[in-house]
Amino acid sequence: MKRKFTIKSLISIKKHSANLWQLLQKLTGVLYVVLGAWLIFTTITLVFASSQPNVDAFFVLGGSIRRETYVAQQAKQYPQTPILISHGSPDPCIWLIFQAELAGLQNVWLENCANSTFENFYYGIPILRRWGVHKVMLITSPSHLPRALWMAKILLGAHGIWVKSEIVQELGVPGNNESWPKTGLDVTRSLFWAILSQIIQPQCSNVTKLTDVDMQAWENRGFHCEHQGGLRR
Repeated sequence: MKRKFTIKSLISIKKHSANLWQLLQKLTGVLYVVLGAWLIFTTITLVFASSQPNVDAFFVLGGSIRRETYVAQQAKQYPQTPILISHGSPDPCIWLIFQAELAGLQNVWLENCANSTFENFYYGIPILRRWGVHKVMLITSPSHLPRALWMAKILLGAHGIWVKSEIVQELGVPGNNESWPKTGLDVTRSLFWAILSQIIQPQCSNVTKLTDVDMQAWENRGFHCEHQGGLRR
């Protein structure tokens, strides 16, 4: 009896394993179909976005105040185009830059959650998606390349957002120290996050509209701006 019970158990286990294998094959097939459809849809969206004459938003990566000076100059030419500055200079410094350039403050948002290039995109993408952006101007500096541009094309491209880039020259010591290990690490985790970010949308709790910056409070508290900005207050 014991031998018969063992044989029956083995047969049952084999049947269970076969059913499980078939289920995994079906799930894999469905996953391939979904992934293929997503890639086709994203590619079509990117091709369409790339053909548009104007960008939908300016996306500034923090690291040099000259990037913010540049986007303030762009804001005068394109006052209706929204601007997202990801953890750039202190809020009052950006306010002073836009005032000095006589640029409008209405369409400028400051995201202050990010503490790295990866987090620039981590927190920035949900905001750009809420804005319905399909073509973005990425503003950074030579010292931030090629890492920032590769990450942008991977992460923004995965959401159907076409990337144009504008490189702003820095003066003095660059704010970014690039290395191939850092680039490799960020590009690798960007590939994983490109998929996960389709369902996970991190929200930054520290997003401020430039018009809401309380300059009196900052004056009372005290602040310091990067010397490249050439600001006088």
